[in-house]
Amino acid sequence: MKKLINTICLLALFVGLAAAQTATPAADQAKTAEKEVKAKDINGPQMEFEKLVMDYGEIEKGSEPLRQFHFTNVGLEPLIIKNAKGSCGCTVPDYPKEPILPGQSATIDVRYDTNRIGQFTKTVTLTTNMEEPKLVLTIKGKVNNVAVEESVPEKEGSIF
Repeated sequence: MKKLINTICLLALFVGLAAAQTATPAADQAKTAEKEVKAKDINGPQMEFEKLVMDYGEIEKGSEPLRQFHFTNVGLEPLIIKNAKGSCGCTVPDYPKEPILPGQSATIDVRYDTNRIGQFTKTVTLTTNMEEPKLVLTIKGKVNNVAVEESVPEKEGSIF
């Protein structure tokens, strides 16, 4: 009886080892397929931004409205920005109209109407020729009213 149990255990051990060895190539094939999918994703155009959110911070009314989003085409094909649309009329984007070649960098200029007082969070939606064609950039900040210095009123007819 002991010989039979030992034989069964030994047989189970060999079957387990054989199954583990055949599973390893399958796992390797899955990893290779995953790498190929990632490589395919970057074969087309691909934008890589320094920042997707631009914080104006706290600024005074009428401050410089321009901010720039810098990006690089890290893909293997030319990138075409088909459209850039602000979430409202107070946010105006300007984008490159010519194709951005692989490895080339460019900027998207965004102007916010800094005469509007208060907190703001606005978006710019880019339409491109990437696999995921829509990309959203965000600007945010707070516009404060310019403080007016109070002065002492002058007395009429005074020489001072």
